[in-house]
Amino acid sequence: MMRSLSFVLLGSASLMLGACATAVPPVEVTRFHTNQPAAWQAGSRYVVDTVPLTDPSQSVGASASSLEWNSYRAAVERQLQLQGLAAAPDGASAPLKLRIGFDRYERTAAGKRSPVSVGVGGSTGGYGSGVGLGIGFNLGGGPKPTQELSLFVRLDDANTGQAVWEGRAITAMPSKAPASQPSLAAAKLAEALFKDFPGQSGRTITVP
Repeated sequence: MMRSLSFVLLGSASLMLGACATAVPPVEVTRFHTNQPAAWQAGSRYVVDTVPLTDPSQSVGASASSLEWNSYRAAVERQLQLQGLAAAPDGASAPLKLRIGFDRYERTAAGKRSPVSVGVGGSTGGYGSGVGLGIGFNLGGGPKPTQELSLFVRLDDANTGQAVWEGRAITAMPSKAPASQPSLAAAKLAEALFKDFPGQSGRTITVP
């Protein structure tokens, strides 16, 4: 049931992305990975950790059963499949564990964050990477409220729990922009995060 719902959400996101592509702002992406390309090569299997990545500094989060989290899960799994990775059958084990989290914050015209947090953040910085820090967007000073949207993804070694690949994609846009809709934002952020996978470790890029 969950997998069917995810693919329905992904299909809706794909249609919306095609219709509104010009309205989606650029995305800044940073990835980090170990020197183990065999871990994520085509044909590798993964299981999904249904406990979202969380930010200890935030007390408000989304559960794995939320429609918004399912949108991000579906979008990320679609990108993994395009890279040749596959989800393990229900109940089966796999060498990789997929972990997903997201943030959606609204900033006021004065540049201050709203006290209400929707979604789940992920402090994904393994190996001293610094992923999880703000990168490059000036979200303050504008005349309209602005949303900051972030996607966090980790691929862990299922046996050791150590991250072998991790990344963050972040963008900002007016709060009422069509691109801020959860399914469309999830599709855009996931597509940017997995562009030229696995990416150059430690480098921040901007994806139009």
